[in-house]
Amino acid sequence: MALRRHRLPRFWLAITLGSVVAAIGLGYWWERQLPRRLEQAVSSGRLDDCLRYGEQLAALSWLPGRAPLDRGRCLRSKADQLWAEENWGEALRLQRQVINSTAGTPADRERLARWQRQLRALARSRFQAGDLQGALAALAPLGDESNADGNAMGDDLRAIWDRNRAQLERASSLVKQQRWWEALDSLNRIDHPWWRQQSDGLREQVKQGLEQMKGKDREHDSHGSLPHTVPAEKLDALVQRRIAAGVNEWKAFEDACRELGGKVVEAGPESACQR
Repeated sequence: MALRRHRLPRFWLAITLGSVVAAIGLGYWWERQLPRRLEQAVSSGRLDDCLRYGEQLAALSWLPGRAPLDRGRCLRSKADQLWAEENWGEALRLQRQVINSTAGTPADRERLARWQRQLRALARSRFQAGDLQGALAALAPLGDESNADGNAMGDDLRAIWDRNRAQLERASSLVKQQRWWEALDSLNRIDHPWWRQQSDGLREQVKQGLEQMKGKDREHDSHGSLPHTVPAEKLDALVQRRIAAGVNEWKAFEDACRELGGKVVEAGPESACQR
């Protein structure tokens, strides 16, 4: 019985060592199989299999004599596929993995930079066409749609969008009050092509309103019988001179009135320069 008890530890030790040797042998065998399977996956376009085999090879890198794994070919091909499918965020992620691997090349870095430029160009194109949300979606994979400091490209686009919308809303309110020159000033401040297109109807109303003004009041933003008490000819000449210098219409009127010793008086929708 004592002899049998001494033999049992040796028996279990032999089983344990045998299992370890078998596992290592299986690992070596599978490691030799994986490069061939990896190549077949690439050749047949099975990119997901290619990535999976590459990950398995990386997991076996602890084996003695195993060279560092280069998964660059699989990653590049999969990134290309995802980019073509407009899965831009995932494509950029894989492309960054290529760059950070031993397979990364200057060409890989240039491709990443090119894709980033294309997304920013797409965002600008969508924004100019009036698609703010589409523009922000194009910037999202870059992380440039918004940030806490408010200096991301998406933050700039929102600011431009909101400014133009506010000018159109102000112009609409002024048109209802028949304050034509001020409305025209707001419309002229709209610098986004899509918002300018939205303002076409208001511009036509302002044009008609200005054409309907008569006498002295037509030379500025008079809306009725409120008279100027400064020389109308001098007032008009000063206003036109400032407008030609790039000053907006309403400020040109205020400055010209002040130069003639008057001040702007408003009564409801009517305005005039009086001393």
